[in-house]
Amino acid sequence: MKSASKFSWMTPVTTGLIGGVVALFLSLVGIVEASLGRYVITGILSMGQVFLLAVYAIFAVQAAQKATPEHGEKAPVYRTLACAAIAGLMISIVLALLVVVGEQIDLRGVFIHATPVLYDLLTFGLGVPQGIFVLLGFGLLMGILFGVLVLLPKALRKSIGVGLIAVPVLSVTYSALFAGRGLQLPVAIAVFVISAVAIFLWDRFEKPIRTRSQALPSGQQRTMRLGVWVLAGLFVLALPLLGSYPSEVLVITGIFVLMGLGLNIVVGYAGLLDLGYVAFFAIGAYVMAIFTSPEITWFPIHTSFWVALPFAVLTAMLAGAILGIPVLNMRGDYLAIVTLGFGEIIRLVALSDWLKPLIGGSNGITQIPKPTTFGLAFDNPQKLYYIVVIGCVIAAFIATRLKYSRLGRNWMAIREDEDVAQAMGIDLVRNKLLAFATGAALSGLAGAIFASKLTSIYPHSFNLLVSINVLAVIIVGGLGSIPGVIIGAVALVGLPELLREFAEYRLLVYGAVLVFMMLRRPEGLLPEARRKLELHEMSPDVAE
Repeated sequence: MKSASKFSWMTPVTTGLIGGVVALFLSLVGIVEASLGRYVITGILSMGQVFLLAVYAIFAVQAAQKATPEHGEKAPVYRTLACAAIAGLMISIVLALLVVVGEQIDLRGVFIHATPVLYDLLTFGLGVPQGIFVLLGFGLLMGILFGVLVLLPKALRKSIGVGLIAVPVLSVTYSALFAGRGLQLPVAIAVFVISAVAIFLWDRFEKPIRTRSQALPSGQQRTMRLGVWVLAGLFVLALPLLGSYPSEVLVITGIFVLMGLGLNIVVGYAGLLDLGYVAFFAIGAYVMAIFTSPEITWFPIHTSFWVALPFAVLTAMLAGAILGIPVLNMRGDYLAIVTLGFGEIIRLVALSDWLKPLIGGSNGITQIPKPTTFGLAFDNPQKLYYIVVIGCVIAAFIATRLKYSRLGRNWMAIREDEDVAQAMGIDLVRNKLLAFATGAALSGLAGAIFASKLTSIYPHSFNLLVSINVLAVIIVGGLGSIPGVIIGAVALVGLPELLREFAEYRLLVYGAVLVFMMLRRPEGLLPEARRKLELHEMSPDVAE
């Protein structure tokens, strides 16, 4: 009764209204209408409908969870279902008001996406008023269904959630790679069942399997780990067989993985917030262009990609060390502002007339040759992919070795508290410069590959957004986590490349994802163990 006295029925109403505003926003900015042509289930469910269903799911579940006002107490079943139903109904009420107002007033003068197509979708093709009643009933039904999901045991709830997410993800990937029209209904059901069952079995048997594997002799454990790595390597090497366009997406994703691994050293390991990271990316690209392009007539030597590559990396590394010198005594926001200015300075200098005779100014540098090895030209994405993979493997190896070295422990100490680290005898100047230089070297490597991939570079390719994208990759993936960088790049770079029709909404999606991650999973998708301990109380699972 104590918890009931603290519970307010205005909570699900407010939650539902917020969800309604989110659904209204997605509808009016055009995301829903733009994605109607991409089917998740052929002829049945489109991506636009999935976006709206996701709003119902998120806010209905949130309202159902808020039915328990105090941690550790279980709310009555009727209250949980009622809260979820109210939230779903409120979302539908907001969308219904949009349809009613839109039928009376032409909103397209202000909201160009408030079209009859959108109204027809929201009313299930029934129009007003029949479609309005169906929409309200649909909201109630969705709320109750997702409320039931909250009442299920945790393992079952997790498996169903993963299954529901797997269907649109696999469908979008399949459609983008193979020009499909979504999954057939039986295939979608099979994907849901397989995904849900796999997650359920994994959660149930993960600990026994891990315990038994740890009990094996060390030789057998090494053999098992080697077998897993071999299988993973074969899978990665076989990915270009998917075709030219998938390989193009993989190359772009790999370049961001490479930059993410470098920025992860600076931000994730040493805790130095660098918003001008694109500057080293640009330096690596321009050095590669100067060394290899015949368009640069003032440079006496034109070399191959492989000869120019070490110079690009070393030049970027030197620039990182130079940047580190004036910011050694800066922390937090001040450091971020200075590095941001450094990145903009590099871009504006490259764009200026002062250096135009040397690096082309706004015209950039063209005729950059593709890499060649023993007569084999890496002249398409399927071949260039392997260079990117080799670069990512080298970067991951360096980052892993540094993480567990004495230098890596020094960086972690600096990240936690610079004053305490200095009192313990850690040389802040040396360690900060090494962090900036190492991260810059990997960014320069990515820039060199990027220049050879495009065969031309322009100052506009190195704007602030690149730094923001890389920072978002490591935040979403998990600061300090190498697997997290890969997952973050796939989620924020690979998937948007597959969904080219949503390119204009990329920043909107980035913002929403970052807000969600900071609220719900601030440690990232695949967090580092130490970072997870910092952000959450110790639990049995974390302790293991």
